[in-house]
Amino acid sequence: MSRKLSFDQLAAAKDHDLGVSRWLFVDQGRIDRFADVSEDRQWIHVDTERAADGPFGITISHGYLTLSLVGTLVGELLDVEPDVVLVNYGLDRVRFIAPVPAGSQLRARARIATSEATAHGLRLVLSAHGEIDTAQNPVCVADTVVLARR
Repeated sequence: MSRKLSFDQLAAAKDHDLGVSRWLFVDQGRIDRFADVSEDRQWIHVDTERAADGPFGITISHGYLTLSLVGTLVGELLDVEPDVVLVNYGLDRVRFIAPVPAGSQLRARARIATSEATAHGLRLVLSAHGEIDTAQNPVCVADTVVLARR
């Protein structure tokens, strides 16, 4: 579903739909590995027995794991010509709207909301939604800022 874009196309992109990514499986192993790396071992993420009796009835993904996976999936949607370099510049807005239960399929839906020329290149704001296979509403929304340079 990737759309290879040139620097000039990025400069003209405003409200440009990037489409929907592939599904990505968020299993307990992935959640546990993220807990190890981030040192966030809160029981709602890693203790399957305790989480079964907890507020979600199952372990859930860390919000930042969800965000990073959505970012990866959006990156797959935003394919650029070889002379363009994309650099993560930051986040303008992030909300974790609903949990991502272990065993969920996650995908991203994204668009280039704005493109603005700056002294450092193009400043793109990508509006992304993370979705899971068992819910109709987004689980995560984020406006990420990317600098495009050539």
